[in-house]
Amino acid sequence: MGRRKNIKKLTDAEVVALAKEDIQYFGELYYRYFDQIFKFAFKRLGGDEAVAGDVTQQTFMKAMANLHKYEDRGFLFSSWLYRIAQNEVNMYFRKSKKEASIPVDENRLKDVANEANIDIYMSENEQQLLIDILNEIDEEDKDLIEIRFFQELSFKEIAVIYNISEANAKMRTYRTLEKIGKKWSK
Repeated sequence: MGRRKNIKKLTDAEVVALAKEDIQYFGELYYRYFDQIFKFAFKRLGGDEAVAGDVTQQTFMKAMANLHKYEDRGFLFSSWLYRIAQNEVNMYFRKSKKEASIPVDENRLKDVANEANIDIYMSENEQQLLIDILNEIDEEDKDLIEIRFFQELSFKEIAVIYNISEANAKMRTYRTLEKIGKKWSK
């Protein structure tokens, strides 16, 4: 129990360094981030608890197997895990040939509408129309909107997930919002 208390005080970078030397320390990273990654997968998978559990397990297994490749470049360790989880979710959809859909929170939906220059005072029918537009956009754009607005990740975290610059993450997000705005106008 004493070791557990001491390790809790360490930064992610310190725990990663320990885990690279002795994989048993990876358990602390799992403990720190399991809930976040599970919630991410659960939302991306439309609330399918069993599949979210499998995706989360795969995410941590891949992270553990590839920990030696992880380099601290000033981003949160969780961003690296999100990137792995995003890849696992996408792989699930490709293998199962299912369509991803965006889980909707009304406040976040208003944020998307506002950023896409759509009137933010929408009726229920207009909200449904926006949801339909979001579900019609291509998977990569859908993922981007979902992680930016509904998972509330920063552009810096998005950049890590997609392995692009922060400026590129902003540009891609705003181009996607522009596409949504154009579809809305039609």
